[in-house]
Amino acid sequence: MKGETTSAAFPCYLDPNQPVDARVADLLAAMTLPEKIGQMCHPAKAIPRLGIPAYNYSNEALHGVARNGRATVFPQVIGLAATWDPALIRRVGSAIGDEGRAKHHAALNRQGETRGYQGLTFWSPNVNIFRDPRWGRGQETWGEDPFLTGEMAAAFVAGLQGDDPRYLKAAACAKHYAVHSGPEALRHRFNAVVSRRDLYATYLPAFRKLVREARVEAVMGAYNRTNGEPCCASQYLIEEILRGEWGFAGHFVSDCGALSDFHQNHKITADAAESAALALQRGCDLGCGRVFEHLPEAIDRGLVTEANVDRALARTLATRFKLGMFDPPESVPYASIPPEVIGCEAHRNLAYEAAVKSVVLLKNAGGLLPLPPTLRSVQVVGPAAATVDALLGSYSGLNERMTTLVEGIAGAVPEGVRLEYRPGCQLVAPNVNALDGATANAAKCDVTIACMGLLPLLEGEEGDAILSAESGDRSDIGLPAVQQAFIKQLALTGAKIVLVLTGGSPIALGEVADLVQAIVFAWYPGQEGGRAVADVLFGRAVPSGRLPVTFPQSVTQLPPFEDYAMRERTYRYASWEPLYPFGFGLSYTRFVYSDLVTAPAPVRAGESVVVRLCVTNAGAVAGEEVVQVYLSDLETSVEAPIQSLVGFQRVALAPGERREVTFTVTPEMLMLVDDDGRARLEPGQFRLTAGGCSPGERGLALGAAELPTAVIEVVP
Repeated sequence: MKGETTSAAFPCYLDPNQPVDARVADLLAAMTLPEKIGQMCHPAKAIPRLGIPAYNYSNEALHGVARNGRATVFPQVIGLAATWDPALIRRVGSAIGDEGRAKHHAALNRQGETRGYQGLTFWSPNVNIFRDPRWGRGQETWGEDPFLTGEMAAAFVAGLQGDDPRYLKAAACAKHYAVHSGPEALRHRFNAVVSRRDLYATYLPAFRKLVREARVEAVMGAYNRTNGEPCCASQYLIEEILRGEWGFAGHFVSDCGALSDFHQNHKITADAAESAALALQRGCDLGCGRVFEHLPEAIDRGLVTEANVDRALARTLATRFKLGMFDPPESVPYASIPPEVIGCEAHRNLAYEAAVKSVVLLKNAGGLLPLPPTLRSVQVVGPAAATVDALLGSYSGLNERMTTLVEGIAGAVPEGVRLEYRPGCQLVAPNVNALDGATANAAKCDVTIACMGLLPLLEGEEGDAILSAESGDRSDIGLPAVQQAFIKQLALTGAKIVLVLTGGSPIALGEVADLVQAIVFAWYPGQEGGRAVADVLFGRAVPSGRLPVTFPQSVTQLPPFEDYAMRERTYRYASWEPLYPFGFGLSYTRFVYSDLVTAPAPVRAGESVVVRLCVTNAGAVAGEEVVQVYLSDLETSVEAPIQSLVGFQRVALAPGERREVTFTVTPEMLMLVDDDGRARLEPGQFRLTAGGCSPGERGLALGAAELPTAVIEVVP
């Protein structure tokens, strides 16, 4: 009977030995309609008579457990993307999952419930495509390429969710589905218009990868509309593609406040009851906000039924069962993870490794770096040098041992070397006092390390970046004017300048790039950022990061921000010459590529292509190279990318070491997306290019290795 469990003594939903579907059905049968609806809003209400505590679904884990006190702070996601190391990212995801578990159970033990940012449902990763460097939340993404994004984010999800066949360590969530990457100021009312080709070729592949291969537990809908439909109630995106084509069986959650946008901003419904009904009908299972509280009215008006409620609630309850929330702790392997793992030494070392591998060396004129042991004096300047803001990025946790850039440098400078620190200039505002000793001192020092760039004050989510006039976005992607002027003053003294840039998005440097001898991009490198950057500067570590985004020379090269067409965007479609190309990064050693061969030849439709090549460390120090493989269709009948990444491997080589690297190019990688969004394979010639950077003259001019090429002939 409605409202009763199957067994008063021991109901099925509390039996860990029963299948999840049976447990969900039993619990649903025991709930009244008001109790069900109380579970569909975030936060979910307690049902004391059934032993169900209140639960707050909201938690974040982009680069560490966020907004909940102490945790290991890894590099911001765009920095993690710069490692091009999925195996590392899986370890990072696993460490975050361990800390999330430990913090969750500590909160339960202390207060008997969990509150915001204390649950096990993490609204991470963000797999939106960083299509435009003006977007402030681009720092949360894995960059501009759908293949790289999918590979890296899938590794993160695998680590975060764990590998137990029965229980999830934590529930990951792919967001923001779909076609969402600014402008932040318009996100609550914007309609992103996109072609089927761009949708399937660029905006959807990473989501598909996470659903089909990584088995991500949840998907979050975006605020905006896509082609007229609100993303959190899109028949096309949710029902036809996500659940239909891809077979997604997890739960779908709205972004916070997105359902109220239906009637308040998008104006596609008349009131909250209609918004709740539309979202529920179209496949949204959990509402972050209060709109689903109006479901009783929607049911009374005949807009939805209790069966609609049951369908949605079954999905979110299934997630909670998989997390072991209704099971004895001794039955759940992850429930015994001790609080000692939080910020432990092993995780600190992992954060350091990630930070080192994320650092990208963009320029090294005359081999200035690494700084030599004969150094006598060093000056550190700049608004990013002494602030933890330069380490954190958005959605960050905290740690009691965070190393700023100047602290890291102080720890790396040998005794006997004179070291000074002066701020030199402010982040964006002109100096009140025009006389600053940093400029005069620069000429007297062997080297000046200028820590410049962006901070989260200038870029981020709407409401967080308090110095952004564009709700977290940037209208100008150049280095702030006051910083440019200060570097020019330093250069006029004849100082040798190492420019260390922090930030979560491309920075157009203009003439500054020619005024300094070396440029290092550090992103927001996390708690160990200062130590990692210093070790790269002083040669204790060899830089191996590669750009996951293209750096334009100026904003004038970009299409309008509101235009979601991919034409002239990212390395895949842009015809313009970049400042720094996608995949680029220098090293302290030199890599040489040779002996590129492909087989079979020719390739029949449906066959995979095996690619073999050799890479040699031709320098004097050990280093790691990121070997990249790109495809270009030379005879396409449809609009296609100029080139596309189809494989990459990180390879560690000793001086003089030579190694063969193998890739497999699948038939799917050779397919092109037509106007209807369908992938098809056309016979013809494809150019395959391998090397340490995306193909193009700019990379070679900046010092990238010569890229070997081969032609693949595909026959019917």
